[in-house]
Amino acid sequence: MSNGDFPSLDFKLPKINKTYIRLGVIGVVIIILLAGSFYQVSPEEMGVILRFGKFVRTSDPGLHLKIPLGIEALTKVPVQRQLKQEFGFRTSRPGIQTQYAVTPESKGEAEMLTGDLNVAIVEWIVQYKIKDPYKYLFKLRDAEATFRYMNEAVIRTLVGDSSVDEVITIGRARIALESKEMLQTLCDLYEIGIEVNQLVLQDSNPPPPVQPSFNEVNQAQQEKERKINEAWNDYNQVIPRTQGEAAQMIQAAEGYATQRTNNAEGDAARFRSIYKEYVRAPVVTRKRLYLEAINEILPKMTKKIIFDEKQTNVMPLLNLGEEVKK
Repeated sequence: MSNGDFPSLDFKLPKINKTYIRLGVIGVVIIILLAGSFYQVSPEEMGVILRFGKFVRTSDPGLHLKIPLGIEALTKVPVQRQLKQEFGFRTSRPGIQTQYAVTPESKGEAEMLTGDLNVAIVEWIVQYKIKDPYKYLFKLRDAEATFRYMNEAVIRTLVGDSSVDEVITIGRARIALESKEMLQTLCDLYEIGIEVNQLVLQDSNPPPPVQPSFNEVNQAQQEKERKINEAWNDYNQVIPRTQGEAAQMIQAAEGYATQRTNNAEGDAARFRSIYKEYVRAPVVTRKRLYLEAINEILPKMTKKIIFDEKQTNVMPLLNLGEEVKK
């Protein structure tokens, strides 16, 4: 065998039945059609069906059918899921100890000008749900981005109408409540299909260069409130006690006045009755009054002087404490 001669290789392929090929192709097509016809919607989602790019219907959770081969397309919208957007910061690592990060974009979101021309760093979170999948997908080109712009517009409006003290301290709850209401009004106006559940001002602080001064002011305000509370505490203790003592003194005075009035009226009535008797029998009444006075006075005396009416200018003085009659 020369170098240029090689053994001839003659392979014969087995004959394949064309019927099997047709069945195989049909089977593959059926599998593809079935795979593209069935779809599953989870309990927290709602399916939106488009036919040649046009909205035709929505699908509730469960197993459903659609026209395959791209004629009908499915878009799942999480209508029962609580969604969240963060402003002024970003969650870098969620978990038990969540870690946050501040990016240049989030920093620009948080810097705001207050109504008294001060600067405040405001961070907030908005929680929402998609209540209308059709409006959410088709009324606006990018609902999520538009919703973020709405948030910034609402918060900046309210912060611009408030003082820096209100933004940082006493007005945070009011701003959060009014922001939620205004944001929902805008969502309804633009038919964005979003329901705002909660808006929370996560943090609001002055800029870092002036934060120590603001902390000192806050400490002074807290000290002021503490002093006011202590003063009210003393007031609530002293004033009721003083009012009670004053009421007691007034009642005692009124009682004394009533007693004196009653005594005076009684004395006056007794005097009038005595005067009537005196008019009838002057001598007897005068002697009776004299004897009553003597009977009341003598038992209280330690020294008694008794004189005889027949003797004149004679007043024997007895120091023995005994009653002597001449």
